[in-house]
Amino acid sequence: MNRAKRIEQALSDNFQPLELTVTDESHLHAGHVGASPEGETHFRVEIVSDAFRDKSRVQRHRLVNESLQSELASGLHALAIRAYAPSDPKGR
Repeated sequence: MNRAKRIEQALSDNFQPLELTVTDESHLHAGHVGASPEGETHFRVEIVSDAFRDKSRVQRHRLVNESLQSELASGLHALAIRAYAPSDPKGR
C-alpha cells in the first residue's frame, strides 16, 4: 500500500471524515531538502470531520499529525493540512 493510501486509511479510521482528499505534492518539491526521488514525501490533506468541532486550527492540526506519527517517522517530510468541522464555512 502506498503512502497516500496509508494516510487515507489512518485518517478515515481516526476521524470518520465526511470528506477527505489526500494529494501527493512531492513532484512540486523535487530537489528540496527532505524530498526523495521516489516521491511520497510531501502531501496535502483536506478533511471534514465532526471530530474537529469546537477545536482550534492548532488543535485540529495536532490531531491529524498525531494520527500520522508512523508516517512522519518513516519518511513523510511535509504535510499541509486543511481540517474543518462540517459547520465551518469552508468545510462544506
